[in-house]
Amino acid sequence: MDLLHELFRLSPELALFLSLAIGTWIGKFKLGAFQLGGVAGALLIAVIISQVGVTIDSGIKNVLFAVFIYAVGFESGPKFFSSLGRRTLREIALALILVVTSLATLLVMARLFSLDKGIAAGIAAGALTQSAIIGTASAAIAKLNLDPAQLQQMQGNVAVGYAVTYIFGSLGAIIICVNILPKIMGRSIREDAIKAELEQMRGAPVLAPGQQPALPGLVGRVFLAGPAAGKRVAEVEAGADPHFPVTVERLKRDDKVIAVTPGMQLNENDALLLVGRRKGIIALAASLGKELDAAEGPEMTMQTTEVLLTNPALVGKRIDALRKEISGDVRHGIYIATLKRGDLPVPVTDDTVIQHNDVVTLYGSEQDIQRAAALAGPVLIKSLKTDLMFHGLGLSFGLLIGLLVLRIGSVPLTLGSGGGALLSGLLFGWYQARKPLSGNMPLAASGLLRDLGLAGFVAVVGLQSGLQAVETVRQNGLSIFLIGIVVTVVPLMLTLLIGRYLLRYDNTAIFAGALSGTRSANPAFGEILDKAGNAIPTAPFAVTYGLANVFLTLLGPLIVALV
Repeated sequence: MDLLHELFRLSPELALFLSLAIGTWIGKFKLGAFQLGGVAGALLIAVIISQVGVTIDSGIKNVLFAVFIYAVGFESGPKFFSSLGRRTLREIALALILVVTSLATLLVMARLFSLDKGIAAGIAAGALTQSAIIGTASAAIAKLNLDPAQLQQMQGNVAVGYAVTYIFGSLGAIIICVNILPKIMGRSIREDAIKAELEQMRGAPVLAPGQQPALPGLVGRVFLAGPAAGKRVAEVEAGADPHFPVTVERLKRDDKVIAVTPGMQLNENDALLLVGRRKGIIALAASLGKELDAAEGPEMTMQTTEVLLTNPALVGKRIDALRKEISGDVRHGIYIATLKRGDLPVPVTDDTVIQHNDVVTLYGSEQDIQRAAALAGPVLIKSLKTDLMFHGLGLSFGLLIGLLVLRIGSVPLTLGSGGGALLSGLLFGWYQARKPLSGNMPLAASGLLRDLGLAGFVAVVGLQSGLQAVETVRQNGLSIFLIGIVVTVVPLMLTLLIGRYLLRYDNTAIFAGALSGTRSANPAFGEILDKAGNAIPTAPFAVTYGLANVFLTLLGPLIVALV
């Protein structure tokens, strides 16, 4: 023990990374349908390691949580703001239900077990994982007419109640939101996350990294000219449906690849490489000879490129109008693979209206892509580098917002660093989706910030509070810990049932995000994101999380007044 204590004294970061490594390993094991998960595993291992004595700076915890919640907000900014509206009334109601049931549960337990104001406030801060209650409750206690010794004892009791109950406050939220809620809903978080994303993507297929459709819409196939012998290349292309265009990209004649021109006349045994919409090629195949193996035709490399639509001549016009205005020479060989507005796909139909800063994915040869990009706007180059200037400003802005304090009487209201970083991430993510030439952050980079930030945050909490929590339980028995379990479980379960059967939440992923946000349950939210595999739970979480930071913080003085 002395050796470990000395090791962790010399290198407290060693305790942090051991907690992450062992906790993630422990979190992989399953007991029936229950799986602890990496975040909760890191918390438990950190508590165990803390028993040898670890001193770790709180600044590390603040930094880790700030980058986690900023990355979550940045990924979700476009979808969050597009989701705001009358639908968020349900999230507001859910957050209020959690606060009211939490206060009622705590008052009942305080009456049954004769808790003093300090212990009751500390239990609320820990069991509801809202550290800000410590500050508001302590400030309210300071205004009571108590002698200095009583005042110091009661304020110390706030820290005791918090230390004993915080760990299960985090674990309990994970168990209810990640394991119990899907059982009640009858569907998994992942299943409903995919369903919601498909609806949000307007029916467009959502592919994970490494996936691709078995039948892509844009294809290349090789045919003999056959019956088309004697026709010019332009005539063959004109025979395709205008809505499903086809291009003769290359021609192989007598084992030689020949450059194609619109006026070139075809021979019967010419091997034609056709590129275009699958439906168009199938229709055109009837007027050509037999289909050949790819090895028998001319080879060619095609590419897809994202282009930001900024040309005023294109903005505000329908696609069918642009098809008529833009000459065939410019359009030749260019296919629209996808069209996005912000973070959402836009159906590519004749009546689709182009808007400024829409992002179009073009498919074609390199020369054709360059010609089209010169007309449409700048090419969006995918980079592995993160724009640190942009995101450094984003985090700084969020932390400054978190410093702002609004006072209602003697009660200070603040978003804190977490709420400020989340709001900033949402705003900067929304802006970057509309101005994609700046603020690049690859998904792998944001994924690292999310995973390391959250797991590291809870590990530091465990290292800091684990020793005190265990020692306090030894001295005061398990009563405070058990009361904390009740205050954690009862409000969450009541809110879950009301949300399911009265507020009519019918999507597991959306409901889980909203429910974890009502408790500011960041570890639970991290596990929900992991289960979902996408950002669907983030929009409801962001709404209820922001409300919870205000509503739950107000519980401090209320508990002091009512207990």
